[in-house]
Amino acid sequence: MSMNSFGHLFRVTTWGESHGPALGATVDGCPPGVTIDESMIQHWLDKRKPGQNKFTTQRREPDQVKILSGVFEGQTTGTPVQLMIENTDQRSKDYGDIMDKFRPGHADITYWQKYGIRDYRGGGRSSARETASRVAAGGLAREAIKQIAPNVQITGYMVQMGPRKIDRANFDWAQIDQNPFWTPDAQAAEDWATYLDDLRKSGNSVGAVVEVVARGVPAGIGAPVYAKLDTDLAAAMMSINAVKGVEIGEGMAAAELTGEANADEIFMGQDGPQYSSNHAGGILGGISTGQDLVVRFAVKPTSSILTTRKTITKSGEETEIITKGRHDPCVGIRAVPVGEAMMACVILDHLLLHRGQIGENRGRIG
Repeated sequence: MSMNSFGHLFRVTTWGESHGPALGATVDGCPPGVTIDESMIQHWLDKRKPGQNKFTTQRREPDQVKILSGVFEGQTTGTPVQLMIENTDQRSKDYGDIMDKFRPGHADITYWQKYGIRDYRGGGRSSARETASRVAAGGLAREAIKQIAPNVQITGYMVQMGPRKIDRANFDWAQIDQNPFWTPDAQAAEDWATYLDDLRKSGNSVGAVVEVVARGVPAGIGAPVYAKLDTDLAAAMMSINAVKGVEIGEGMAAAELTGEANADEIFMGQDGPQYSSNHAGGILGGISTGQDLVVRFAVKPTSSILTTRKTITKSGEETEIITKGRHDPCVGIRAVPVGEAMMACVILDHLLLHRGQIGENRGRIG
């Protein structure tokens, strides 16, 4: 398996398995002089870590990050930063029954077909536990962004659980950190709590939609055609475990609009161009407009459920399976900080690319 890295200049390679001794990330291309320590990264890992409430997996992992290289006297040196998170609460015995069976909805069958070997303990490399490495790398990216573009703010939140969507009229940024679903709609959080609790108790699961917004992103980052900002954002979000769809701005709903309705009109403001709307999600022609970057991704229901499912064994025999272990009834909840981390990594990567080729924006308006 050779494709474990992403990014152009800010390049992240993740490593490790769900039930191995540790996992982590090697981050290459981080600029020197970025003030960083483990607590600054830990803050973001604490948002993602399991076992914080009844709506997430009860696996108890502290997700304590260690910086092994690339930092000296509290600053990055410009050399690779090695981040490690030890696994401390593995229960590999939960997976003994599936070593020869393929769990429907999981990557078990495709990993076996491709490699002829797989780590069946919690999914091994295909486990969502791998995303802890991304969140650690994203924490480092956020600190680097502060030095290059200090006005950037990246915030993720859930906008839909199953068929139940938030009411945009109730949108309140302050509510996002006040409920276990990272949602800006307090009423939706109450509704979702009852809905998900019933699903959890029945051993079932449900999907979700997560929205990630980056405010304060300067105009001009990104590139035409093959390094579009939206191309890299879409690839980053799609690479997250269980994600099955990604939208930028209006997304799929743009197909329902006329050109007149979809085009964001441009006006001249005191501080530069202003737009009547943001159907484009802050990106035109692969390059940022200076508006909010808006990305949404759909997360499928957790495939590990307590309902008996039909499957086959490695020898081709038909059988049935119940997936035991500790699993998220809605993986979208813990996908929120992962989406934020991927947004941070992509934005930093493009800020560095822009600085390398252009420096300051060349096109002046007004």
